[in-house]
Amino acid sequence: MSAERPLRELPCLSENLDGSLLCMSQSKAKKRPCGYGDGLQAENTPNELIQHWSPPRKQLRPCAKGKENGFVLARRPRRSRDTAGVLCWDTLPDELLLGIFSRLSLQDLLRTSRTCKRWHRLAFDESLWHSIDLVGKAQLNGELGQVLTAGVLRLRCPHSCISEPRFKNTQPLRVQHLDLSSCTVQTWVLEDVLSRCRRLQNLSVEGLVLSDDILRSLSENTELVRLNLSGCSGFSADSMTEMLQSCTKLDELNVSWCDFSSEHVQAVVNSIPSTITQLNISGYRQNLTMDDIKMLVERCPNLTHLDLSDSVLVTTDSFPYLQKLSLLRHLALSRCYQIHPAALIEFEKFETLQTLEVFGLIQDSSLPILSKGLPRIQINTQPFSGVARPTVATRKDRTLWGMHCRLMYKP
Repeated sequence: MSAERPLRELPCLSENLDGSLLCMSQSKAKKRPCGYGDGLQAENTPNELIQHWSPPRKQLRPCAKGKENGFVLARRPRRSRDTAGVLCWDTLPDELLLGIFSRLSLQDLLRTSRTCKRWHRLAFDESLWHSIDLVGKAQLNGELGQVLTAGVLRLRCPHSCISEPRFKNTQPLRVQHLDLSSCTVQTWVLEDVLSRCRRLQNLSVEGLVLSDDILRSLSENTELVRLNLSGCSGFSADSMTEMLQSCTKLDELNVSWCDFSSEHVQAVVNSIPSTITQLNISGYRQNLTMDDIKMLVERCPNLTHLDLSDSVLVTTDSFPYLQKLSLLRHLALSRCYQIHPAALIEFEKFETLQTLEVFGLIQDSSLPILSKGLPRIQINTQPFSGVARPTVATRKDRTLWGMHCRLMYKP
């Protein structure tokens, strides 16, 4: 084309702007929401919150009449001076935030969950709620359901008043270690909680009123290792038999001072798994017989801890049976009044025995004489049994079967 071509015959500039770099920059600028900076382009940035909190877009000024074909200057949005070179919370990946949240206390973690939707989601991540200690929380209403459904594995809340937990779904719970000792709770509430448990390994419901449905629910927890039923009532001998026959991995069992008849005691000694190493079956006075002791020794040859206290039918005739327990280290015969104090010297024949509890059988003045006759054995050192109990009475730390809970309630 000749350079002499009139200017009016040249194509209008606006007709070729669609493919120009200028228009491309305009289109990119239009697609980018206002308020976005280069420092906020992160994968985990909550985009919907930023768009909601960003200032409204600036409206383009209308072109003056007769200047439709003029050039339009486009500017890239400047990075905010406040965020330039400064680490922003929104740019942190989930993994780093979870690491920060894992250092927070229970109350601070709950406060953090109210910040935004993303932090609420991360604050209730299952990795943060593995172990919780709610000792001191006197009243548990819907909090129990929220904590259990958050994916908790270890929960300690004894001596609490528990009302309806109000579960939001019917999915099984992940809890494996649960301490509900001496709680004030209705039986139907306890049925609702334990019916959702399938993975229990350690459970303590000491002093609670149970039911046959609860023991049937426990029979579905085949990984159960420690079970504390001390002082419980409300269930039949048949349901006790069914539970013991299903939980074949039981290692520690405490059924002391339950509301047991002779049928209950026989259900225990005839169905107890051979895996048991620690057993507390004290407090049955006229219901625990010599035949029951003989059956126990035959079924549980690996017993290391045995508590037969407060059983008046236990006599010195039980010693030959007990001596067959080659691994027995701790034996309790407190207040078994049919055993004469002079017969206690026979425990010198028990080569593996380390501690002997005979409270009520020997006076304090005679204790040095017996200790001299049994130099290898410690006598009357533990007045309370720790079999299957979450926290031994002699310990002052807040542990759950030897495991610490990370999140603790501080009233």
